Amino acid sequence: ELVSCVGWTTADELYSCSDDRQIMKWNLLTSETTRVVKLPDETYPIDLHWFPRSIGGKKQSHADSFVLTSSDGKFHLISKLGRIEKSVEAHSGAVLAGRWNTEGTALATVGEDGQVKIWSKSGMLRSTLAQQGTPVYSVAWGPDSEKVLYTSGKQLIIKPLQPNIKVLQWKAHDGLILKTDWNSVNDLILSGGEDCKYKVWDSYGHLLYSSQPHEYPITSVAWSGDGELFAVGSFHTLRLCDKTGWSYALEKPNTGSIFHIAWSVDGTQLAGACGNGHVIFAHVVEQRWEWKNFEITLIKRRTMQVHNVMNDAVDLLEFRDRVIKASLSYGHLVVSTSLQCYVFSTNNWNTPLIFDLKEGTVTLILQAERHFLLVDGGGLYLYSYEGRLISSPKFPGMRTDILNAQTVSLSNDTLAVKDKADEKVIYIFDAVSGKPLGDGKPLTHKTEIVEIALDQKGLTNERKIAFIDKNRDLYITSVKRFGKEQKIVKIGTMVQTLAWNDTSNLLCGIQGTRFTVWYYPNTVYVDKDLLAKTLYEKDASDFSKNPHIVHFVGNQITIRRADGSLIHLNISPYPVILHEYVSSSKWEDAVRLCRFVKDQTMWACLAAMAVANKDMATAEIAYASIGEIDKVQYINFIKDLPSKESRMAHMLLFSGNTQEAETLLLQTGLIYQAIQVNIDLYNWDRALELAVKHKTHVDTVLAYRQKFLEDFGKKETNKRFLQYAEGVSIPWN
Repeated sequence: ELVSCVGWTTADELYSCSDDRQIMKWNLLTSETTRVVKLPDETYPIDLHWFPRSIGGKKQSHADSFVLTSSDGKFHLISKLGRIEKSVEAHSGAVLAGRWNTEGTALATVGEDGQVKIWSKSGMLRSTLAQQGTPVYSVAWGPDSEKVLYTSGKQLIIKPLQPNIKVLQWKAHDGLILKTDWNSVNDLILSGGEDCKYKVWDSYGHLLYSSQPHEYPITSVAWSGDGELFAVGSFHTLRLCDKTGWSYALEKPNTGSIFHIAWSVDGTQLAGACGNGHVIFAHVVEQRWEWKNFEITLIKRRTMQVHNVMNDAVDLLEFRDRVIKASLSYGHLVVSTSLQCYVFSTNNWNTPLIFDLKEGTVTLILQAERHFLLVDGGGLYLYSYEGRLISSPKFPGMRTDILNAQTVSLSNDTLAVKDKADEKVIYIFDAVSGKPLGDGKPLTHKTEIVEIALDQKGLTNERKIAFIDKNRDLYITSVKRFGKEQKIVKIGTMVQTLAWNDTSNLLCGIQGTRFTVWYYPNTVYVDKDLLAKTLYEKDASDFSKNPHIVHFVGNQITIRRADGSLIHLNISPYPVILHEYVSSSKWEDAVRLCRFVKDQTMWACLAAMAVANKDMATAEIAYASIGEIDKVQYINFIKDLPSKESRMAHMLLFSGNTQEAETLLLQTGLIYQAIQVNIDLYNWDRALELAVKHKTHVDTVLAYRQKFLEDFGKKETNKRFLQYAEGVSIPWN
């Protein structure tokens, strides 16, 4: 009989239910199949979902049971051994789907009667969320378990559990929607229906991808756990797709319709419930990793092939267990299997460093030059390439099972993690100690943040983080915060994707239809007006919509288009060389390079770099070369100032840091200069306040104020100035 549903208990054990009312257990290691239980008459299973195994690394008490929905209007809570713990009358007509939320604190069921109901862990009715006239075929929980997504004919509906929050509803397909799924890592929604298409949506109901019509209705869709892949099932059809929608592989097995797809815990394989009574198993292979001259392919579940394109050498890497995750960068390949982690150096493929992993499947590997990060359901672990555990950062309410490469970023000294509970917050840790950086307060933005990235090079105290928020604006800010609030500066709009260079602090991104490289993003802290002159822009309309930057290595950028094809872009090698000269203080070489290249962008970068490093002679040459004469004059004025402190203060003024300049002058006892700075900036109240506080130069402030008012033919209206002017006569001579 037809198999209606499947579900994994471990990475190698699967349960399946079919219309012959049997629940079968499949052990993939021993290839044994055993019958667990035969269900009572009239109980035809429709959907099965295992209770969540663990939350934040802690094992759940109910973890060895599952919910089974059936055609007789009931759902059953069944133990792993096949004992029916509880049967609950839930709907009139069949219960078409049942889903636990991520924490296992609630169960949602939907039925032919058009009702959506929420139940407690023990099977008590909590609420009827919705009632409609048509059957509800599929249901999924939102990532935060606050919302439920369900189908209504051709519509998708997202309904929050809180009664007074707006319901989101949109027409998703031209035919009945049969299956939907919502991923908690990438927050994207899948749907498939009788119009023979599958579609990817964001959680606001915007269409990100729509497939071409297939020959038959789409009967199942399912996200892999980490949200990087999804599978689609139809009649004699199984398809593997990237999260952006394009297809990796299409198989045409002889299965009938695939009614239900379940991914294994580690995301390496999936099972499908087939209309002809078969259960189909599929393994994900042929993943590829590229870095510089190396190309690595997973050719079998436990074998990788390394291809060095420089000399055409091929190496085979054999593993004891199946490969789950891998990452190739910075001269190292890091591979996690179900029990161990292997670290290979690209110079020597024969002797990997191997260490055992704790309980938990690795869901993400991130690399920096000095160390790498492993993420599993239980935590974040930072290892050196010698296999030594460096630190394991933690923050309150940390959910590591839903982190991905967009929400975690690693550099040589810093780790940044975007919080899920409050999407406006980024936690920043010192990589070596695992403790929060600076004063321990996280970085907070005014709107929700979508993607974060740390720069990779330079000094620790100049580390910058770039992030894109929900409005697709790109911001940059400094990671180190000591008491004073560091400015968060906007440097781009409509940015879909971004990446830092691996060897110097260049940032690239795609803004709308323009591909942009920020040659020196730090410019915003030095001379904001210069930023536009330090950019490289190129038309990106041929990248199609929703392109994604894969990496930015040396002067080559790899971009994946929405159809899955890769594009390689090369940018000028000179900015990277300029960064290298400046980081080793070779100012003369830097000037020589700019004179050789004769490019305004390079001169603008050099000007900003020189001011940032307080090298005024180079700054003067660079500003002169881009025709900013007013700044050249100001630099000359700064160079002629008598004391080091006042030079420092005017450099701060040059970069727009008036508050810091004033503080510096006051600390060094240059009261008059501090007052003069405020007069020059027309900060009259502050100038008078300083003069009164230090009992000096009150008359000077009043004189300048009076002259200012006379020049504009205005009368004094400021009460404080009137009050002090009474007692002071000002002789201008």
